[in-house]
Amino acid sequence: MNRLRDVPTERMHLCLMLVLTFTTGINDAVGYLGLDKVFTGNMTGNVVVLGMALVGGSGLPVLGPALALVGFMAGAAAAGRFLRHGSRTWHGRTTTVFAVVAAVMVALAVLLLTGGDHPSRSVGVTSTTLAAIAMGAQAATARIIAVKDVTTVVVTSTITGLAADSVLGSGKGGGSVRRVLAVAAILAGAALGAALLKWHLGAGLLAAGVVIAAATLVGDYHDRATQRLLVAGRSTTPSA
Repeated sequence: MNRLRDVPTERMHLCLMLVLTFTTGINDAVGYLGLDKVFTGNMTGNVVVLGMALVGGSGLPVLGPALALVGFMAGAAAAGRFLRHGSRTWHGRTTTVFAVVAAVMVALAVLLLTGGDHPSRSVGVTSTTLAAIAMGAQAATARIIAVKDVTTVVVTSTITGLAADSVLGSGKGGGSVRRVLAVAAILAGAALGAALLKWHLGAGLLAAGVVIAAATLVGDYHDRATQRLLVAGRSTTPSA
């Protein structure tokens, strides 16, 4: 545990946000492939799906993406208000938000795992809406932690930066490693989510919930250990 405590805060937050990006890939794969073509983390995808569906004749859903979009915004707003008084990027309230996100994922997984292989439309829409609320809260919290190029829910801007700063672009190359890792994380998550669908619809959400819970525990432990070290350092510093 001492090794975990000694990891620099910036590096720790980068690793944790990459892990959460991985879980977004899982959730979006489950939502799109298993729950009526609804993204729970990628709201750009929902806006595009909704726009095409409104024209008609495409067979795409309207209600699911619309509710997911509203739910995502509600979750982000709630998390932003809850975290507005924090003095650090990760603190007790940060842990609370991520813990709630993990709990929602696990609860939805249990709902789907106990409801058979083919849930009703109402269960599906409810599941994607609640998952989108959780993803909105996660995204808002990640925004406060502010790891550059890693939002945990989308990688479009990350890919843009990767290409623009590459040797074929400006040649700056800064942040290329983390950008590649973010893209790889959401890609791997989507692949795992699609694979788990072959077993059961709720398996992916369960995996996402467990991983988010683990990341939350690690982040909380690191924050507490770092704060204890800071307090200990101040207490041993002689006064002027």
